[in-house]
Amino acid sequence: MAVLSIKQAGEPVLRLKAEPVKKIDRTIHKLLDDMVATMDAAEGVGLAAPQVGVSLRVVVIDVGDGLLELINPELVHHEGAERGQEGCLSVTGYYGEVERYARVRVEALNRQGKRFQVTGEGLLARALQHEIDHLEGVLFTDKAITLTKATDKE
Repeated sequence: MAVLSIKQAGEPVLRLKAEPVKKIDRTIHKLLDDMVATMDAAEGVGLAAPQVGVSLRVVVIDVGDGLLELINPELVHHEGAERGQEGCLSVTGYYGEVERYARVRVEALNRQGKRFQVTGEGLLARALQHEIDHLEGVLFTDKAITLTKATDKE
């Protein structure tokens, strides 16, 4: 597993709509493994493939309840709304308040190509929506109600 370079705001790949994965093979497995290593090294809770320069619909998330690997994820149900703080490995030094759905259900493929669903509330719901936004070329700063430099809070 390799720790990859995380693209920062301003990199064109972060603004592209990512392409669906057509075939899950060793290349996708390696991408998933490298994304997990990269997310862990950066102490993040989620990472989307565009953040490592790959415009494919692949996401990894671990909010502390175990690793989720999602290929071609789709938001299939949502309800409620809540505001919360977010940061991003591609927008270092900033955080902001973002309104998101309070509860979501996402359908995706796992690394074996099996379809599954995950339902999330709280941080998991927020992470799922944040990472799926990356696949659409959207950064949290586009949706932030407030945006603050990390040093402003200290």
